[in-house]
Amino acid sequence: MRRSTKKKTTERSTRVLRKRHKVPRRTAGQILPLYKRIKLEVTRTLSSSEIQATEPLPTEKQLAARYGVSVGTIRRAMDDLVAEHILVRQQGRGTFLAPFNAERLLNRFWPVFRKDGRREIPIVQTLLFASERADRAIAEALAIRKGAGIYHIINLLLIGGNPVLLDDVRLAEALFPGLTEQNFVSRETTMYGFYQNRYGVSVIRTVDRLTGAVADPETARRLSVPILTPLLAFTRIAYTFDDKPVEFRRTLIDTTAYEYRNAIGGESPRGG
Repeated sequence: MRRSTKKKTTERSTRVLRKRHKVPRRTAGQILPLYKRIKLEVTRTLSSSEIQATEPLPTEKQLAARYGVSVGTIRRAMDDLVAEHILVRQQGRGTFLAPFNAERLLNRFWPVFRKDGRREIPIVQTLLFASERADRAIAEALAIRKGAGIYHIINLLLIGGNPVLLDDVRLAEALFPGLTEQNFVSRETTMYGFYQNRYGVSVIRTVDRLTGAVADPETARRLSVPILTPLLAFTRIAYTFDDKPVEFRRTLIDTTAYEYRNAIGGESPRGG
């Protein structure tokens, strides 16, 4: 039964790829190598959301035949996508769209550490879930029109039983049709895993901007800190394929016992 299911999903993935355009030919003055053009075409296919994280991509041999290139060229393109954490290879199963789980969230998109260098998975409490209209700033951040429908979500994140972060998140309704508070709070994965599993929207990169802030009365109450406590604030825009914005969020962090840390090139084996 497993072999039959795998065959069906692989055949469906192959049919999806057949619907894509052929690899663009190099034009005068264009210096993009062939493997990067293949990578671009595979990325465009993934961005269609027609291939799910649970189904394997066609084999390298099938892709080579599809694009009329060598297996080596395909492998180089796929190696890039694996290195960028867009795809993941599973021994004996094939190559898949990289799924989001707590471990991957910590390794790629969770920049909050205890001051002793350890990271912990937070417990999330949703304080607000509302449908609103995008103002000019949110519309610009999400690349939607002003007045378009958005979801406004406020999450309180507790680490070690203590409130540490306050997340203010905005999502475009058009990208997440039918989202309700019930299916959002009852999700069994991270927010990015939820986007991917339920809506086929994969976050592949984020842009964070850091600044300082102080706790206003409402924030102080939620984080259990005195009013005017200094906080670290960062705004994030998360993007999927083709640089399409997925979410805008503003996060406030109580840095009494925690810090924001971004290790360019990755953490050392000892975490420092």
